[in-house]
Amino acid sequence: MTKSEAVDEAVSPEKGEKTEKETSLISKLEEEGDIAADYLEGLLDITDLDGDIDIDVENDRASLAIVGGKLRHLVGSDGEVLDAIQELTRLAVQTSTGDRSRLMLDIDGYRAGRKAELRKLAKATADEAKESKSSIKLSPMNAFERKIIHDTIQELGLTSESEGEDPDRCVIIFPA
Repeated sequence: MTKSEAVDEAVSPEKGEKTEKETSLISKLEEEGDIAADYLEGLLDITDLDGDIDIDVENDRASLAIVGGKLRHLVGSDGEVLDAIQELTRLAVQTSTGDRSRLMLDIDGYRAGRKAELRKLAKATADEAKESKSSIKLSPMNAFERKIIHDTIQELGLTSESEGEDPDRCVIIFPA
């Protein structure tokens, strides 16, 4: 096989096959997930809390969820404690791998529930923007929440943009 044939094969695989680059990325993300799970298991042991850790790869990032046990206090009010634990876990992964991590952490289903709420808000606000033919500015949100809104608005065929500086950064939804 010539070099150009090998490049063509890597760039355009048969349906269902992954390129070497995709396989390498998935392997790297699985490693991140394993490192993060070890860190979180240690944290749960130190705090004497019960919980199972699920590891997955979705949207080109490692995704972990701690489920079971009494964990609601690890979420905190509006997810502040969850955000802090996620950041500490990212730092633990970065310390181990040397690379910045974009992993997502969910505890007790908080992010999954919040995602559903935000998608519902985005759809209702999109309908309102279409009817009123004017842009609508939402309340300030963190980066995770803004991304959910932007993705949902894009799926609905409208446009949105973020405005302001954290922690007051918010999303503006524009009519079609």
